[in-house]
Amino acid sequence: MTCEGRGASEGVTLVALKIGRPPRPADDGPYDAWVRWAVALAWATVAFNLVEGLVSMGFGAADGSIALLGFGADSFFEVGSALLVIWRLHAGAAGHSTNQRTGERLATRGIGLLLGLLGAGTAAGAALQLAARRHPDTALPALLISLVSLAFMFVLWRAKRRAARALDSRALASDAACSLACMKLSSVLLGGSVVFLAFPGFWWLDGTAALILAALIGREGFEMVRASLNPAFEGGCGCCD
Repeated sequence: MTCEGRGASEGVTLVALKIGRPPRPADDGPYDAWVRWAVALAWATVAFNLVEGLVSMGFGAADGSIALLGFGADSFFEVGSALLVIWRLHAGAAGHSTNQRTGERLATRGIGLLLGLLGAGTAAGAALQLAARRHPDTALPALLISLVSLAFMFVLWRAKRRAARALDSRALASDAACSLACMKLSSVLLGGSVVFLAFPGFWWLDGTAALILAALIGREGFEMVRASLNPAFEGGCGCCD
């Protein structure tokens, strides 16, 4: 390939990354281009979940919504999972994936244990809310947040699955499964919000949605711990094991 051809090919890759499309396999250096794309997706996950977590917990605290608080707190743990993927990709590129695997395994186990505690805490808060027959004044913030989250996570999920196939990466496939798990949490929050807006007298909806979220969060933590204990651990959150 001539210098002009290589320059044009690199330009196509950069444009594809900028406008949000994955690089085509025909581009120059396809493996490196896919790795850069996977890292960009992971950083997008980090940025979105940080904003989502802060906004969700802010509205959850203001409105007294246990479901929104639990949803927001889970977003911060998803940040940790995405950072592990970034670490894994950089370690693999540097040729130190074996040495880094032990640290990633311990970090995954720690995040899983914390998610288990979060699930238990969310369940306890939901039970107290139901016992006191309390409910948030409005479900509009939860509705808007869950809609945005579903749309963004769906795009990320599809892009991560494609990158995982291109790189034949189990860690990326697991991270894509984590995005799918986030979509399930968003769906529960969305469903509870829609019903509450339609039937404001259903005071128990937020607490019930919080209990469902707590079960899903707890299961996510369990899967991460189980994956970290697996001798064949390959990275990621363990959601696809």
